[in-house]
Amino acid sequence: MRRSERKQAEPDLGILASWLLLSVQQELGETMEQEGFAPLGPRYGAVLAYLDEEGTRATELAQLSGQHKQVVGTLIDELVAMDCVERQPDPQDRRAKLIVPTAHGLERMRRSDAIMAAIEERHARLIGKSAYAEFKQAFKRIAEAQRDRR
Repeated sequence: MRRSERKQAEPDLGILASWLLLSVQQELGETMEQEGFAPLGPRYGAVLAYLDEEGTRATELAQLSGQHKQVVGTLIDELVAMDCVERQPDPQDRRAKLIVPTAHGLERMRRSDAIMAAIEERHARLIGKSAYAEFKQAFKRIAEAQRDRR
């Protein structure tokens, strides 16, 4: 059996995770566009998926997303230009800046959260709520253990 046939017949964790990630990102992007939001590539999830409504420091966004600070900085600059986020002084540390969603960014984040909840609900109905909750908890533990290896 050729390698590609073997991977199709018995995909490993990396392949399964990438199938899930890519298809969820595609569905999320397509649904957002259908609802009138300007296209925004999945790479911006390194900021928007981890951003608190009250604001988050860029260094924390980099840490949470696993991206380099320079990459996150570039994404923030682009999101500022698209009126999705703005930089504001951090009241806890005058030297630091918080990345805060604008009204447009907040609307985008809230709608994205609702779409993701609908996707998860659909998967829970597919395999049962209890099985989905167990799957998600196990997947989270595996993902955290793998991330901690870094």
